[in-house]
Amino acid sequence: MSNELKSVEYGLEKIFEGAQDFLPILGTDYVEFYVGNAKQAAHYYKTAFGFQSEAYSGLETGVRDRASYVIKQDKIRIVLTTALNSDSPIGEHVKKHGDGVKVVALWVEDAVSAYEETTKRGAKSFSEPTVTSDENGEVIQAGIIAYGETVFLFTERKNYNGLFLPGYVKWESDYQPAPVGLKFIDHMVGNVGWDQMNVWVKWFEDVLGFVNFLSFDDKQITTEYSALMSKVMANGNGRIKFPINEPAEGKKKSQIEEYLDFYEGEGVQHIAVATDDILKTVADMKARGVEFLSIPPQSYYDAIPERLKDHMDKFKEDINELQKLGIMIDADEEGYLLQIFTKPVEDRPTLFFEVIQRMGARGFGAGNFKALFESIEREQEKRGTL
Repeated sequence: MSNELKSVEYGLEKIFEGAQDFLPILGTDYVEFYVGNAKQAAHYYKTAFGFQSEAYSGLETGVRDRASYVIKQDKIRIVLTTALNSDSPIGEHVKKHGDGVKVVALWVEDAVSAYEETTKRGAKSFSEPTVTSDENGEVIQAGIIAYGETVFLFTERKNYNGLFLPGYVKWESDYQPAPVGLKFIDHMVGNVGWDQMNVWVKWFEDVLGFVNFLSFDDKQITTEYSALMSKVMANGNGRIKFPINEPAEGKKKSQIEEYLDFYEGEGVQHIAVATDDILKTVADMKARGVEFLSIPPQSYYDAIPERLKDHMDKFKEDINELQKLGIMIDADEEGYLLQIFTKPVEDRPTLFFEVIQRMGARGFGAGNFKALFESIEREQEKRGTL
């Protein structure tokens, strides 16, 4: 068993046994980014990540203050929104944070109940339940404020048969690059400030009814220069997972501190997207210009047969091919996983993506932490922020 599993009592079924799930979440409906130029950002994600055009809202649809482009790949939906004038909270958000995640829309059966249950448990309201409708039905949404300025938006669409949301039209585009094999959002990681991780763990437990099912301290997530702490929160059915990171004392500045400095606050650090064929997905993304963190040293790959000795009989991938692409491997008692991380996808060293393929494993790659964070530190050193 890996160090990751030795650190906690593992097994969601056991953790949630007998627990009341007052907030059933069906999945992630969409993630909305506030960006400086939504049209150009949409082109980047289509070209580099293989997303497809889906829907649009803006001046042509009667919206005067913003433009939003919706892109989709399998079950992943991203909304890219930009301000259309200087007097806009969207523009202020981008001015302060740069391009980043503003809204995490959670797909629920009953948005009103979700809002009432969470606000009575201490959530701060962002928006009360609102019904929007068109000829395809109606959608109910209500929002609460999470860490930093991030919003969790409960979205109920059981009475809606339209493309995306009322007020959006189909985005017609002749440019539709082929998908790269991304399937769904596996998890989303939030960075919070010093001594704030346990505050937000309690918030997830009390407000959302989530459970802390994995924990890592600064002895597990450490390198020669920096350290951090992390706890993974999951909802009742295990579909929604929000790891929370907090900086820890080290010789130099950690990646979490760097994020907090340049994002100017707490927020979503990275989005992990799942694939069924990471070799093909990553090769396609590299060919389209996506930049990934540097490849771990030879010694990392030489040690894989011993690290994964309990799973090598089921291991399907060629280690040499994984090494060529810089893909990392880890295992737990359930199986193994493959993962790789992009460099930040904007000029500020803030938001990035993880590509992950699970072959039974339910962990988060604890065996890769040292190699991963050393790679990040090499990038920090180039930026002068280590």
